[in-house]
Amino acid sequence: MNRKYRKTVIAGNWKMNKTPSETKEFMSAFKAILPKGRWCDVVFCVPAVCIPAAVRAVRDTRVCIGGENMNPNPSGAYTGEISASMLLDAGCKYVIIGHSERRAMGETDEDVNAKVLAALEAGLTPIMCCGESLEQRESGVTEEWISMQIKNGLKNVPEDKMRKVIIAYEPIWAIGTGRTATPEQAQEVCQGIRTVVRKLYSSKHARAISILYGGSMNEKNAAELLAQADIDGGLIGGASLVPEKFVQIIEAANPAPLQPEEEEPVEETAEA
Repeated sequence: MNRKYRKTVIAGNWKMNKTPSETKEFMSAFKAILPKGRWCDVVFCVPAVCIPAAVRAVRDTRVCIGGENMNPNPSGAYTGEISASMLLDAGCKYVIIGHSERRAMGETDEDVNAKVLAALEAGLTPIMCCGESLEQRESGVTEEWISMQIKNGLKNVPEDKMRKVIIAYEPIWAIGTGRTATPEQAQEVCQGIRTVVRKLYSSKHARAISILYGGSMNEKNAAELLAQADIDGGLIGGASLVPEKFVQIIEAANPAPLQPEEEEPVEETAEA
């Protein structure tokens, strides 16, 4: 993490879990143990039916709510879909776009790009996901694959809107599998993502963009992953469903300030 240039974001992705009633219960338990005085941003991206309950529950906190997906069209005959303006009006500030589970359902880079543009136009902060499969990693094409996803996903995003974009690196082989990229592997890819942004925009934009790690980050490995220079937070799956575990990840992103080491007294020696 680099707090000097960019914000740290700990975002939960609930996927298809919890009902509105369970959301209310979760938030009550979570708020009771939420650390005070944190500097990182905390977000819960929840199922659409849970958004109203979640927004009401965190109204008296600095916690934000987001959607898990959206349609790029403002309205129309898209049964079962939800638009950016609907999410915004419901109280959302963020939205996950291009998650690997959505891509597995047929979502393309072009779809992701259209959603990113629509989210920014509406005033939402998109958490744009990218990641490689195990086969792609073992074939040595991770860098090229991620670079292509980033370039396509950010196509036509103007410089003045890039400050609202968050990128989440989620190695597909480490999502929901219990496997996690080593801190070194995760750092290498996140550093590469920052390089791509630098080439597309500028060094200033690259320094300012928050890059999250989203491959099975949990309360046990969060501190080590967040210690990497180019990992600015996490997109948390299973651990975000348990208040105690999610709070531990938040605490890992909020380390106590280092105290200056006390100097040991120098023993005085008698003159000969």
